[in-house]
Amino acid sequence: MRWTGWIGVAALTALGACAQATPEQQTLNEAVAAMGGADRLQAATALTVEGEGVQYNHGQDMTPGASGQTFTVSTLQRTLDLGAVRVRTGLTRTPDFPYFQGQQPQTSVQGLDGDIAYNLLPNGDATRASAAVVHERRLDYYHHPLTLLRAALAPGATVANARTEGDARLVDVTTPDGHLFTLAVHASGDPASITHRGAHPNLGDVLISTTFADYTAVGALRLPSRVTTRIDDFTTGAFTFTSQALDGDTAVVAAPAAAAAATPPAGPPPPNVVVEQVAPGLWLMAGQSHHSALVEFADHLALIDAPQSEARTLAVIEAARALRPEKPLTRLIATHHHFDHTAGIRAAIAEGLTVVTHAGNRAFFEEMAARPHTLVPDALARTPKPLAIETFDDALVVEDAAMSMTLYHLSGNPHSDTILMAYFPRQRAIVEVDVYGPNAAVHPYAANLLEHIRTRNLRVDRIVPLHGGVVPLAALEKVVE
Repeated sequence: MRWTGWIGVAALTALGACAQATPEQQTLNEAVAAMGGADRLQAATALTVEGEGVQYNHGQDMTPGASGQTFTVSTLQRTLDLGAVRVRTGLTRTPDFPYFQGQQPQTSVQGLDGDIAYNLLPNGDATRASAAVVHERRLDYYHHPLTLLRAALAPGATVANARTEGDARLVDVTTPDGHLFTLAVHASGDPASITHRGAHPNLGDVLISTTFADYTAVGALRLPSRVTTRIDDFTTGAFTFTSQALDGDTAVVAAPAAAAAATPPAGPPPPNVVVEQVAPGLWLMAGQSHHSALVEFADHLALIDAPQSEARTLAVIEAARALRPEKPLTRLIATHHHFDHTAGIRAAIAEGLTVVTHAGNRAFFEEMAARPHTLVPDALARTPKPLAIETFDDALVVEDAAMSMTLYHLSGNPHSDTILMAYFPRQRAIVEVDVYGPNAAVHPYAANLLEHIRTRNLRVDRIVPLHGGVVPLAALEKVVE
C-alpha cells in the first residue's frame, strides 16, 4: 500500500480516531516521532556536522575483499542545506599503509548546489563535475535520516512496501525528485539505515547503505552521532560526529563562481590509445593515466591489463586487432585485482578473451563475471559469455617460435598479494604496473620488484610501466638504492 507524503504525520494523527494508520504510515510516524516530531523536523533549515573516522581501501587492498588498509580521517566537515538538495563535504585523511603519494594528509572538498556538482582543488581552483556525479551526490544527500524523513513528508513523496527483516521494520521511500530508498527503523523508532541500489563498474548492481547509531540531542531533534557506510557487505567508512549544529549558515554550500559558470563535462574523456612499439612483438598501448601492453606470438595476440573502464578496454582491443588483423587476440593477462586495473575485465570476457591471472584472483574474477549488471548494462550483460580463466601460483611460461614470455608472481609485494609482472627474455624487458612508476611521488613497492629481478637472475634492460613511459633498469635501481 502506498502513502502520499503531503498528508503529513500531524494530519494522520488527527485522523487516527477515524482510520487506523497503515503499516507504512505507522513506521514512518514512529521514526519521525523518535527524531523529534514532524514540526521540528520540517522547521530545521540546515545541519552542520564535524567529526572524524576511518575509510577503507575498497577494491584496492592486498587481496579481494580485504579491509586491512585504512585511511585515518582526521577532520570531516559536512553542511546540509535542508531547504534544497545542497551539500558540501570537506575531508582530510591520511593513509595508514604504503601509498604512491606518500603518508602526507590528503584533503578533498566536494559539493552539490542544485544541478551543479563541484570539486575544490588544493590550490583553490574549482571544477564542475558531470551530470552523473550530480546524480550520485543527490542520492548521497538523502543518506541521513533528517534529509530522508523530511523528503518523505514532502508533497509528491510516497512510502510503500512495509515489511520486517530481523528486528527492523522497513519501508520504501520515493522522494519527490524520484529517488528510491529503503528506510529501516529500530523497534525504538530510531532510523537504523538507509539503502539504495547503485551501479558499480566492476561489481554491477550493488546496495549502497548507511547505518546510524548513538542518537543524541541536537537542539530540538535527536540525530545519530555515528554513521557507517557500506557497499554490499563491505564497510567503506565509519565516522563519529564530535559536533552537530542546526540552522547554521549555508552560504558555504554555494557553488564557486568558476564552477557555476563552467559547462558541465558530458562524462569521462573518450579513450585515447597511443601505440608505441617497445621491441619486436611488444607494444605499449598508452594514452591517459592507465596503460596496457600487447604481446605478439606466432599465431595469436595477448593483452596485459584492462584498466580504467569498459570504454578504454574496448578501444585498446580495437587498436590491438587493427595492429595485427591476421592474428586473433585470445588472452588477457590481469596483473592484479585492483578495481582501477580490472574495470575492463568484463568487456574482455565479452570479446571472448581468456583471463590469465594469479590463482588468488580466481574467485574474485569468477564473482565479477557472474554479477548482474541490470541498472547499467555493460558489454557482458548485453552479450553474455562464460568466463574462461587460467591461473597459476608462482610462474607461467608462454612460449612459441615468435615470442617467449614468463609471468611471475611478485610475492611479498606490499601493493597486492597476487600481483604479477611479465618478463620478456629476448627483449630483456619487464612489463609491470603499480610496483614502479617513474612519475610516482614515492616508491614504496619498487624494492620488491628489484629484489625479484635479481633473485630470479633476470636479464633486464628496460622496465615498461603501465603508469608512465618506458625507462631503463637504472631508473628503478636509482629509486631503490
